[in-house]
Amino acid sequence: MSIEPTRKTFKHFLFLWSGQLFSLLGSSVVQFVIVYWITIVTKSMTFLSIASFFAFLPQFIIMPIAGVFVDRWNRKIVMALADFFQALTTLGLIFMFIFKFENVWIVILINGLRGIFQAFHWPAMNAIIPIMVPKENLSRYNGLNYLFTGVVNTLGPLIASILLANFFIEQILWVDIITFLIAITPLLIIFIPKVEKKMVLEEKTSFWKDFKLGIKVLKVVPGLLLLLFVATMINFFGTPFNTQMPYYVLVYHYGTKIDYGMIASFMQLGFFIGSVIVITKKVWKHKTKIILGGIILGEIGHLALALAPIGAFPIIGFGGFLFAFIVPFVNTMFLTILQSTIPPETQGRAMSIVISIATAITPIAMIISGPIAEIIGIVPLFLAASSIDIAFVVSIWLFSKVSKIDYDNLPDLFHDIEI
Repeated sequence: MSIEPTRKTFKHFLFLWSGQLFSLLGSSVVQFVIVYWITIVTKSMTFLSIASFFAFLPQFIIMPIAGVFVDRWNRKIVMALADFFQALTTLGLIFMFIFKFENVWIVILINGLRGIFQAFHWPAMNAIIPIMVPKENLSRYNGLNYLFTGVVNTLGPLIASILLANFFIEQILWVDIITFLIAITPLLIIFIPKVEKKMVLEEKTSFWKDFKLGIKVLKVVPGLLLLLFVATMINFFGTPFNTQMPYYVLVYHYGTKIDYGMIASFMQLGFFIGSVIVITKKVWKHKTKIILGGIILGEIGHLALALAPIGAFPIIGFGGFLFAFIVPFVNTMFLTILQSTIPPETQGRAMSIVISIATAITPIAMIISGPIAEIIGIVPLFLAASSIDIAFVVSIWLFSKVSKIDYDNLPDLFHDIEI
């Protein structure tokens, strides 16, 4: 038995989503400020690797477990508690800076705590989407989500860099508390449909049976595991750029906080424009070809920013823009494949397992990117990562059948599977 989203539930979801965008804005500002502070204080690529590693590791370890419990628990309560505790960790940072207890390792660990709460929030939010958004609107919603996420993430670095020039860090961090209060209001008010008892596993069902069912669901969809492998490798080779970009701009290119903020915002502008184009079409065909072709185009952007002369911030911004421009296309196609082929009652498990598989070796990439860059240089590291990424995706396109799968016209894959 399945839940059919209605116009009413969709309106409720849009109200919820608007509040979450404010929360995202606060998180974007806080994350920019934390990374900027770590970069300026340490001037170390290795410390940036460690900071990224500890921010990501809790999500990697906890998210598969969290997804199972999200399918059992009240998803609304899970999201509310995750948002609350994330705001609480920001409050801890505020008092740390107020009392001048500015220790890099403590900042890194507190930022890691934020990752724990995000590990519960992400699968809960994504598990709500299929039961509140009509199936025919999923592609458009995903594109719309990237559109507004792009706006928020464009504003976040700009706001953070302006605030850094005029306020102390402990004052700026209050932005996260304020946006939390804005986000929690619609979450507490709106109605979220509950998955009926027939759509969930028995209470006596073991955790590991739930987890294995999520894996089984993923294996049923043709080509999905190969796409997950592609996502895993893309995340691995893209991680050095995400992790070391603050050092690349602020230290290697002698940039200022404004330079870094502008480049980060220009990259998010790519998200925005890409999202606008994605939502112009209600249904996108050839999803796997868009995913593979988009990845190649994005890596060309990475190559451009890696080859930028010292101080050539417009070239760095253009390369980041080009990569970010294709992300809404790639992620929208991938999320739509998942949301349209996986049963709603297993979305929490499946989504959390998907993100865990896709990011399985990302922690390794994070922790080694800094030391490798210290040894061979940050530019050679960037060039090697992009070149290998392009060669890998081209080989998948040429030597596998995944690009020929039509995910819009698959037969019922789960009629013989007890879920």
